[in-house]
Amino acid sequence: MAFDKNSNGFTFLFSFIMVVLVGVLLAALSMGLKEKQAQNARDKKRMDILGAIQVDADRSNAAQLFDQYVKSEYVVDYAGNKVEGNISAFDVDIQKDFRDRTLTDEDKKYPVYQCEKDGKTLYVIPMVGKGLWGPIWGFVAVESDFETIYGVKFDHKTETPGLGAEINQAMFSEKFNSKYGLRKLALNSEKPFEVLKGGNVPAMENQVDGITGGTITSKGVEEMINRTFAIYNNHFKTINNQALGLN
Repeated sequence: MAFDKNSNGFTFLFSFIMVVLVGVLLAALSMGLKEKQAQNARDKKRMDILGAIQVDADRSNAAQLFDQYVKSEYVVDYAGNKVEGNISAFDVDIQKDFRDRTLTDEDKKYPVYQCEKDGKTLYVIPMVGKGLWGPIWGFVAVESDFETIYGVKFDHKTETPGLGAEINQAMFSEKFNSKYGLRKLALNSEKPFEVLKGGNVPAMENQVDGITGGTITSKGVEEMINRTFAIYNNHFKTINNQALGLN
């Protein structure tokens, strides 16, 4: 029996078949690209961690350089103690945990990346916070005194181009390293670090000039740094006590 190509039934059947075929093709394509997307995400994370210790990397060499500079990675709890067991610091998704309102700070895990570069031991700390329009995140590397900032790498999802979005540019991140003089955390003060309103000259080591026109995002970076290091400071004190033989 021949189909009437002008009938509603034929149009419906043809549309149904096309929807199914396109759906199957898209699903297959998505599955095929899933591992590639995951690999790209891992490489991007490696590049950001390396960026915090001022090592330039791309997707072709990120894994190799990560293994070269990152000597150990581990997870600590809210009290600053190392978490025992098979927990990969690299696999801890702090952005997912940050979005999960059912988790308290005590419930979360906190990754640490211990690196060696130019004879220095550096500790890279991941963090996440809020910008003007959405999440911001980054990595801050500190030297073994746990006060001197060696470098930073920040990024965002939806900040305003030319304003808050500039947190992922060198013109902002370089303000945290020795190019502009040593920046330090005042960990025992009420505000360990301060990002000033754009256009202000820092008067203290624990300050940087913010982004002109991007005050809310700049303050989001400040809040993110202070909240995160308030937690990691417990771990730093543990390391210092061990070095002094107090534990």
